Amino acid sequence: MINSRSYLKKSINKLKVSFLESLENIRGYSDLTIKSYDETLNEAFRYIEILEENSSTVLNLMPYRIKISPLNPKTISKKLSAIRSFVHYLNDNGFKVILKSDDSIKIPKTLPKPISHEHILEALEHAQLNERVIVVILYTLGLRISELASLKLEDISIGWIRVLGKGNKQRDVPLIGSTKDLIDEFLNQNSPKKFLFEKKGEKLSENSLRYIVNKVFKRVSLKVTPHQLRHSYATVLLNHNARVADVSELLGHSSMATTQIYTKLGSALKQQNYNKAHPLCMEEK
Repeated sequence: MINSRSYLKKSINKLKVSFLESLENIRGYSDLTIKSYDETLNEAFRYIEILEENSSTVLNLMPYRIKISPLNPKTISKKLSAIRSFVHYLNDNGFKVILKSDDSIKIPKTLPKPISHEHILEALEHAQLNERVIVVILYTLGLRISELASLKLEDISIGWIRVLGKGNKQRDVPLIGSTKDLIDEFLNQNSPKKFLFEKKGEKLSENSLRYIVNKVFKRVSLKVTPHQLRHSYATVLLNHNARVADVSELLGHSSMATTQIYTKLGSALKQQNYNKAHPLCMEEK
């Protein structure tokens, strides 16, 4: 069993590289996520104390937690999660490592903000063909931006699209006829070789796709992210009585608990509509 404090200190960069490679090759994490993990670990190990206690290597997070304490709870939680994943990797690979000052923090639950169907239609009226295809696919299939960037021509068939999601998990999502017709029109005007969206033979980057979505909605004075279109997809399905289990599967969620936040959103919207519509509620304003 390797448990030398000095050896861990000397090997930390090499171990980090191996860890990041495992995130890409085994877990199928996106380039953006891996970059975030890399930046967090580089930052963290400038402050983390590496100690030796009872034949175990102890990583004391307190100096780092003090450093990042001004950040919002969600950001802090993500950074701590990256460190925990790295330590789990170390323990799986022969190091006996213990985290100190690893208390979790409470994150306020926030509801996603979907875009109304009317606003999406308004934006599409001013969009070019390639822009329309991107927005419509995100809205009618609920894809993550990383999934859209990796969408291959061979994954598109009549009635279905095969999606490669987080952790290299595949799922099949229904493809409605109007979206398929739009994709076919796009393919007739373009000649991608492998991926649906390409530039110079390579798949279009996630950042390029994000920029296109932002640009489409900016024309109608809205600030919209691709993930909000995914929220809109889920909310529309649940508000029209789709089963939570089905929506969870379509979104590629590992747990239905993640999907159930959209049911809370639906209830919140109903409450808002009720407050606007009921005469007694209106009198209170």
